[in-house]
Amino acid sequence: MSLATNQEKIKIMTLQNALEHFKGLESKTNVKAEIKTYQKFIQILISLENSDLTDSEIRSIEQQLDVLDLNESTAKNKKYYSKRLKQFQKYLKDTFSLTPKGYYTNLGIGLGSSFGIIFGIVVLSNFERSMGISFGIALGMLIGLVIGRHLDSQAKAAGKMI
Repeated sequence: MSLATNQEKIKIMTLQNALEHFKGLESKTNVKAEIKTYQKFIQILISLENSDLTDSEIRSIEQQLDVLDLNESTAKNKKYYSKRLKQFQKYLKDTFSLTPKGYYTNLGIGLGSSFGIIFGIVVLSNFERSMGISFGIALGMLIGLVIGRHLDSQAKAAGKMI
């Protein structure tokens, strides 16, 4: 087998090819959940194209897109591409510290409500139990929201938000 044949087999999906692929998929479907997933992919790919990544970082992202096997056609596109979107976002977060919009806010609200339940049970137990838990959840979510928004604004200022 010649080198040219091997290079044809190992075709790396570029950011532009992936963008065109998802725009095509978006135009072919009427299912809202699939369209939402495709739009998230499109938004991430556009922000990656507009970011100031080095050539080696772009090649690394393109190799990851190739590993995700996005050209695969399945009957369950929503589930398949949603899973691939999560894998791609995790890769970007772990490798380049790039987070999607609202990442820290969602994380803060989730953690805040969890700690709020504990706080409500332990500290606010002098209220009626359900009232203490309710206040704890609300307070925890509020604190988590504030901290998450602050971290999101820091990530955006540092250029680490996609």
